[in-house]
Formats: sequence, C-alpha cells, structure tokens
Amino acid sequence: MTRVSNLSLRLASSREDLLSSQRLRYEVFVEELGATGDTVDHENRLEADEFDPWFEHLVLIDNSRDISSLEHVVGVYRILNGKVAANECGFYSGSEYDLTRLIQTGRPLLELGRSCVHRDFRGGSAMFMLWNGVADYVLENEIEIMFGVASFHGTDLNSNARQLSFLHCDYLAPEDIRVAARNEGYASMARIPCDRIDKETAMKEMPALIRAYLKLGGFVGDGAFIDWDFNTTDVCLLMDTSRMSQQRRRRYIQYRGKG
Repeated sequence: MTRVSNLSLRLASSREDLLSSQRLRYEVFVEELGATGDTVDHENRLEADEFDPWFEHLVLIDNSRDISSLEHVVGVYRILNGKVAANECGFYSGSEYDLTRLIQTGRPLLELGRSCVHRDFRGGSAMFMLWNGVADYVLENEIEIMFGVASFHGTDLNSNARQLSFLHCDYLAPEDIRVAARNEGYASMARIPCDRIDKETAMKEMPALIRAYLKLGGFVGDGAFIDWDFNTTDVCLLMDTSRMSQQRRRRYIQYRGKG
C-alpha cells in the first residue's frame, strides 16, 4: 500500500470499496460527462457493468472520509489480468475492438479501464499514485502488454480531428498487436493529411491520460470507436514493454517512486 498524507493506494478489498468506485465513476462519467445507457443506475448514483466482478480495482482512498458514505474512493483504475479474461469473462475492450491479434501473441496481458479521479484531486499527486499502483502490478505479475480504451469527450469527429489524425499518422501500433475498431462503431482517425497536422498543438490538446501513454511509448489501434451511450470517441491504447526504449522503461518504472 502506498500512502501520501491522507491518501492511500491499494486494491479494493471490500464491497464498500467497489461501491465507492462505482459512485465516483457515476459522478465523473455520468454527472460531468453525460454518459447514459445500461450501466447507469441513477437511483443509487452508480456506474457499473457485468465486468466489474472480474476486474480488480486499484483505488485511491481519502482516509479522512467516512467509508459508510461511499465517498472515500477519490481515484480508481480497474485492471483485468489476461489470465482471468481467458478463463472467465473475456475483455471489456473486445466489445469495441477486435483483439484477435493481441490475444494470439500469447503474451501476458493487462487490460486497464474506467480510470477517473475526483474533481477535487485532479492536478496533484493522485494520477501519479494510480500509475504507481499500475507499475507495481505490471512488474509483480510480469505483464508484457497493457491496453485499454481511452476517450475523447463527445462524438463529433471534427472537434477532435487534429488529435485523431496525429495518432493515426504517428502512433499506430505495430501490425502484430494492431487491434482494429469493430465495424459497428468504426470511425477513421485519418481526418487530416499527415503533412498538414500541427503536431505540437495536437499533443497539447490530447487528453492527459492519452498523452501520458504516448510519452511512455504507447501506441493506438486502427480506428476510433464511437460510444454513443458514454458520449465519447474511444481509441485503444497499447503499451508493449518489450518495445519501450531504455529511457522510457526507466521513466515508467520511476512512476513507482512518485506521488
């Protein structure tokens, strides 16, 4: 367990931890970003799906908050070991992306998703602490490839044309692990010709989570997926630790000591 001041980081260990994670997801994805659909429980203010029982939940706890209020989780990352996915439930990302190439590698996989931080804790050490936990898990479980969907807010492709085109031109995953968006939600990311993209501006405009993956050596799959219920344009991020440069590998491992 990692502790900084009133914050501590651990894997969820109780029903209250899981419910508080789902409450935080409701506050961020539903109340802030306008998500709808079958995963939303307005009456209890929870965002939950059928994959939650299989995922482990890395939770950032504010120890000054009462657990019984279900407000104690202020950051969350849900993680699914590929062994569990293969034996039990499959991958959540498989509903949006064809993961065949990735699975056929036979390499140890980790799916990441539903990452969010309470509005009062953004811009500080919270995201670094969550990355600490992910880095520890990856090292301890000898994970080789991390992946998961990350989102641009909204479904208007034109509003994110520069960022999507930049990803398509500069960050497509190598073919052996290049997953592709499923036809029912597929949208081409090639909105602007590669030689006309203002790459510096595109990187600055990139959502913080996606930008962090790219700086650590991440890639994206082929095509975006429009998620109408969540009001997002999704991309599949992949990080292959064997393809990281030594500098990026050191940078990733160093996340363990920050926060």
